Amino acid sequence: MRPWVVVNVAMSADGKLSTRERRQVRISGSGDFARVDRLKANSDAVMVGIGTVLADDPSLTVKNLDYRKERISQGKPEHPVRVVVDSSARTPPGASILSKGDGPRVIAVSRNADPARADALRAKATVIVTGDTEVGLASLLDELGDMGIRRLMVEGGGTLIAGLDREGLIDEIYTYIGSMVIGGKDAPTLADGPGWIRETDFTQLVLADITQIDDGVLLHWTVKRS
Repeated sequence: MRPWVVVNVAMSADGKLSTRERRQVRISGSGDFARVDRLKANSDAVMVGIGTVLADDPSLTVKNLDYRKERISQGKPEHPVRVVVDSSARTPPGASILSKGDGPRVIAVSRNADPARADALRAKATVIVTGDTEVGLASLLDELGDMGIRRLMVEGGGTLIAGLDREGLIDEIYTYIGSMVIGGKDAPTLADGPGWIRETDFTQLVLADITQIDDGVLLHWTVKRS
């Protein structure tokens, strides 16, 4: 059984996740950070793409001590499983996602990945090989489901989210809209890549909730299934 996939992003008022240089920008505030930490603590795994790892070096750990204790009391690891979609096995061995906080890690690579780099990552993570030149996302989710992961939180970036969207693998989306305009046609968005051409191919959403947080607004969407 594939996990339920929840995408969470913070974007500017013009829909940008960061600057055109992929430089991390503080879009939300403490109220939203607490919400994201709760969402993470309630997830079995948190997934990002290699671009996010290289640009931001996130640890993807649960920050709130009470949330971590709650997970342990439920028989779960202190932190969710951390998953990197990394077709070419470029994750640095010293990346925070591999070194900070207890708990299992998964690196998903393609069959075209450099074998030596993939072997080096096996010392710190479970390496899943799927897809020829790019990670096969549907088969990766199947394998994560086989590992017992039922709820998967996706924190970016735009390329990974677009890939999940193209294959119809997203169930919910949280978009925090911050009070700023970043601008730039090359700045990343929630769903990067070529996008859809025909309107009939667009992913249709249902607005579940709107909440004002900090100086912005949180939109909670569910994906409409045909």
